[in-house]
Amino acid sequence: MEFKVIKTDQPKLENFDFSDIPFGKYTSDYMVVAEYENNQWNNWRIMPYQAFPMLPKCTTIQYAQTIFEGMKATLGKNDTPLLFRPELNIKRFNLSAQRMCMPEVPEAIFLDAIKAIVKLEKDWIPKGKGKSLYVRPTMYATGDSLGVKPSETYRFIIFTMPSDVYYANPVHLVTEQKYIRAVKGGTGEAKTGGNYAASLFPDKLAKQKGFDQILWLEGDAFQKIQEVGTMNLFFVIDGVAITPKLSGAILRGTTRLNTIEILQDKGYQVEERDIFIQDILDAYHANTLQEAFGVGTAAVVTNVATITHGDLKMVLPDVENRPIASLVYDEIEGLRNGDVEDTRGWMIPVE
Repeated sequence: MEFKVIKTDQPKLENFDFSDIPFGKYTSDYMVVAEYENNQWNNWRIMPYQAFPMLPKCTTIQYAQTIFEGMKATLGKNDTPLLFRPELNIKRFNLSAQRMCMPEVPEAIFLDAIKAIVKLEKDWIPKGKGKSLYVRPTMYATGDSLGVKPSETYRFIIFTMPSDVYYANPVHLVTEQKYIRAVKGGTGEAKTGGNYAASLFPDKLAKQKGFDQILWLEGDAFQKIQEVGTMNLFFVIDGVAITPKLSGAILRGTTRLNTIEILQDKGYQVEERDIFIQDILDAYHANTLQEAFGVGTAAVVTNVATITHGDLKMVLPDVENRPIASLVYDEIEGLRNGDVEDTRGWMIPVE
């Protein structure tokens, strides 16, 4: 599909400092935009990154009808932009749209749009380990009605941001035993803004106590482990990698799936099952808790330094003694920069 390109008269790239690119702060010059009206998507275009007017009655403002995705573009060996399994993000975006009663975006057009913006913004892709062009597809309701019902109109956007490493150091976690991230039957599997808004206050409290992230537990017993911050979570106990099984309250992470498949390919035993905080306490006291790490698109693989549960602070082994997390990180980053041969057909070049 061809996209009309509206050129900017104020390009930012020439004076951009690639030595200082904290995650989420800077956007590139352009974005893909389309509108949904009369039951169809139309007016596909690429235009300068900018604001759109939003009426006070807008369904997004009043009822949070909005979804998003997160993915990355990197440079391969011949400076060809590479996408890492974009079909997974496209499918998950449309699953989020279903849950939030929003229109799906046709997969073929979606992929063409991602390729088009990445091709146009190729020079915004930073070079170096852990660096990438973060790609953010977003959809929000534009309906102007205060009635509690789905909007009839929507806007779809894909914008991009040059990004550095998300977490430079292992993180310190604390279990949350009052607030809940998501429940079965809710919107926990959807990447919708309300899920993240609900996490901000308990996350603020955790940071005030000196922690980096929350280890979310399922209410109301606060025993079953769900996620860590905005990432899926893995533990290694006695050589076995375990991760909470999908329940409808846990995000269907693409990096989670990649991690499982990579470890299985490498001959490791992986279990998707219910994990209770008592399981982790027992393994810690038995000296069989070898690793804990979060996985996500932005962070890739983030090692956990400590887990605090009540009065107990569990200190995990040094990062140098964590072969499984290192293997996953090196495999994913190696695929993204071309150092690891893509034998699975995961990498999609943007020619």
